[in-house]
Amino acid sequence: MAEVLVYVDHVDGAVRKPTLELLTLARRIGEPVAVALGAGAADTAAVLGEHGAVKVLTHDASEYADYLVVPKVDALQAAVEALSPAAVLVPSSAEGKEIAARLALRIGSGIITDAVDLEAGETGPVATQSVFAASFTTKSRISRGTPVITVKPNSAAVEAAPADPAVSELSVTFSAQATGTKVTGRTPRESTGRPELTEAAIVVSGGRGVNGSENFAIIEALADSLGAAVGASRAAVDAGWYPHTNQVGQTGKSVSPQLYIANGISGAIQHRAGMQTSKTIVAVNKDAEAPIFDLVDYGVVGDLFDVVPALTEEINTRKG
Repeated sequence: MAEVLVYVDHVDGAVRKPTLELLTLARRIGEPVAVALGAGAADTAAVLGEHGAVKVLTHDASEYADYLVVPKVDALQAAVEALSPAAVLVPSSAEGKEIAARLALRIGSGIITDAVDLEAGETGPVATQSVFAASFTTKSRISRGTPVITVKPNSAAVEAAPADPAVSELSVTFSAQATGTKVTGRTPRESTGRPELTEAAIVVSGGRGVNGSENFAIIEALADSLGAAVGASRAAVDAGWYPHTNQVGQTGKSVSPQLYIANGISGAIQHRAGMQTSKTIVAVNKDAEAPIFDLVDYGVVGDLFDVVPALTEEINTRKG
């Protein structure tokens, strides 16, 4: 069976959930070979093996922390040249898509971004995408070179498939461009204790109907009762009620959680483009004609200031 390279997104050896999803998808089309780079790379092998990686290629060098993107592209190119894989899978983060694009250009291959599913085809892997603001679903395959595919978080359920991976050092020679953009400083992201927005299984969002930054406390309370991330519509962000880092939509972040709860959000196409692939969508809006109701699985016509606190109380009661 052909090998499939999976780029490992990790923090000091702690593997992030989108990588485990990629391993699940990779097993559909071949044998997963994980590529872990930077500090803690060797510590990822156990978790990667538990989720089906038959090989783990590691490489640690200061360049991965000191410079942006290009050293990682150099390493993936080295892995492609060494193994001639059937495909390369990368998480669809901002960095992941830049790595994938640069790699595809380097190796003369096609690229598919933001896939939401993957299956084996007669002439290579077939990727499913939601396109044109999620109005259409397409199936595509790469016709030239080694397919490079980025996959959105929460596109596949993580499945354990214990393996005993062969761990080896990847031989990497950095290019002249690798040291072109240096990291001069880092500021740790302030932790909210909530899941990362793009990776969360549940997202609770607020929009114009929240009517003020102080009222986002009820959105946060519902999110905390569910162990969810907090999102916001562009209208709420533009009004200064919530940080731009939490914006869901075409000019914000795309999410695809198991459950998306939209509160006081009308459902403009810009917002729908960022959340329409959610598995189950619930909306609370006092306007029965709001476009969001054309999209939802469950809709509540009512004042969010009545509905959301009552829902939060009920959830906490059942948990307690």
